[in-house]
Amino acid sequence: MSATVYQPELLYAEGQLRRGASLCVTGEGKVQTRIPTGARVIELPGTLLMPGLVNAHSHAFQRVIRSRTEFIAQGHQADDFWSWRESMYAAASSLTPEDLFVVSRQAFLEMARAGITTVGEFHYLHHQSDGTPYEDPSLLARQVLRAAREVGLRIVLLRVAYARAGFQVEPNPRQRRFIDPDVDSYLERVAQLRSVAVGDDELVSVGLAPHSVRAVPRAWLEAIGKAAPNEVMHLHVAEQSAEVEACLAETRLRPVELLEACGLLHPLTTAVHAVHLNEGEIATLARRQVTVCACPSTERNLGDGVVPADALSSAGVALSLGSDSQAQIDLLDEARQLEGHLRLVRLRRNVLDAKTGAVDNLGRRLLECATVNGAKSLGLTSGTLAHGTDADFLTVNLTHPSVLGVPDEALLSAVAFSATSEAIQDVAVQGKFIVTRRSHALEDESARAFTAVMKRLSRA
Repeated sequence: MSATVYQPELLYAEGQLRRGASLCVTGEGKVQTRIPTGARVIELPGTLLMPGLVNAHSHAFQRVIRSRTEFIAQGHQADDFWSWRESMYAAASSLTPEDLFVVSRQAFLEMARAGITTVGEFHYLHHQSDGTPYEDPSLLARQVLRAAREVGLRIVLLRVAYARAGFQVEPNPRQRRFIDPDVDSYLERVAQLRSVAVGDDELVSVGLAPHSVRAVPRAWLEAIGKAAPNEVMHLHVAEQSAEVEACLAETRLRPVELLEACGLLHPLTTAVHAVHLNEGEIATLARRQVTVCACPSTERNLGDGVVPADALSSAGVALSLGSDSQAQIDLLDEARQLEGHLRLVRLRRNVLDAKTGAVDNLGRRLLECATVNGAKSLGLTSGTLAHGTDADFLTVNLTHPSVLGVPDEALLSAVAFSATSEAIQDVAVQGKFIVTRRSHALEDESARAFTAVMKRLSRA
């Protein structure tokens, strides 16, 4: 297979923005620095070519509840994360395996059109609605993988461990689809999923995801830490203050302290949300080289609070980004919200700037959250377009009004702070275009199937 040379107007690779540079991609979909004789040339005039975005935390099935929870339920005085969660559980209980494929495909297609090339799917729909395992215990996970690969995305499926409704909480019937009977069964099902789902597909991998300290007891956490000491591991951590209080009541430890005691904090661990942390926990995350995945649109939508990204960044913690509940799918907006939320809380501008005096410094740092740090979170080496890495990239239309006329030295800031997803023109995974001129081949088919599922659910 011959190499292909992409010639944009501007190339952003390995942290450098260069005018007139090219990207050479091997037939195997890897970036290489040397351009071989006879390579095919594809010109991309009027574009910025840059690494594809990495969505480190997604619940694809939650696409079905977008806009359906924006009211206070009758009989309630207020709405918060816990009341929203009941609506989410109701939606989760209603999906058939084919529904899950259709809904996931639509979410993944929207991700592709927004420049996302890799998704970390935090997957916890495992069983039938009554909690009975399917004959194939990996059926629903494979439906999600099928959806991602049909769209063309690279996917890391984070198979969730779920044991209970919460600290000293009665079982919730709506969680029956999530719960495994014991930790050994969970670990066996992760292994089984890897054996049937990954195969020779380089774009599929499987990681572990103990859901949270409220849903997974200490004995499970310790067993998972012992069985998988150096594997990709994602957990919801300190999303809600009530979770911190309950963890203290049960274990006399805060969530990060408990996870460290259980051996779950290491460079391949990602703490999702991490909103309600103290200084000691931030220092621990930094010492253990844990990534924190912020999901600003969801944290705002659910009233969770603001991730202390400035304190985390100052301590040396890498920050990645996720679309989480699919309230919106726009990772560039997640990046600008990471900074924007801090401006509202700290009452000043450019909170995450490293004070280098460079015009593009903050934009560059936010784009790293959406690319390099996201890849680190998922145990991947993409996100830089360096020699030998996967050629996952996107192009930005430089004539789009959101970035029109911006000088080169401010372009990264314009992409991070101003570019809408409509400015993203082409998207490629492993060197192959999955979106061309804003169009994906499955758009119409996916829209019809998704609309049919939504109509049926609205009647249920």
